[in-house]
Amino acid sequence: MTDTYHLDTWLWLPAPRSDVFAFFSDAHNLERITPPFLDVRVLTAAPIAVSRGTRIDYRLRLHGVPLRWTSEITQWEPPERFVDAQHRGPYAEWIHTHMFEERDGGTMVRDHVRYRLRGPLVVARLVNRLLVAPDTTAIFEFRQRALSDRFAAGGRARLGPVELRSLV
Repeated sequence: MTDTYHLDTWLWLPAPRSDVFAFFSDAHNLERITPPFLDVRVLTAAPIAVSRGTRIDYRLRLHGVPLRWTSEITQWEPPERFVDAQHRGPYAEWIHTHMFEERDGGTMVRDHVRYRLRGPLVVARLVNRLLVAPDTTAIFEFRQRALSDRFAAGGRARLGPVELRSLV
């Protein structure tokens, strides 16, 4: 068994929750909020009717290595939250909870990711420290900026820290 890592972050957007949730409900928007270094492409044809049990296929490049990823929507509770879990991909476990709360005339977007890596413990820890943790942090920092731009938040968005921790 490997360590379990947790990432938490938040972003307040000056936009109605219905608009923000609608944006996240379109799986093809993932391409717009993921940094170019991953070269993410949604392979599942549009439109994707997202609900519990929906599976979505992606292609991406991680440090030049082409990967396929399939996520499954395991919880779908519009407009408050949804959870996607890796069904096929590079992780032993990847579960991403998206939460949306009406707050201060806008929408608080919260993310919680729980992941575990494959491989022997000592190797997984090294890979996480050198590659996965920095990449995951960069991905979510990019995502916050892209969402702020998408919702024309300018200086009005409030970006929380991207916090990554390990629970051994």
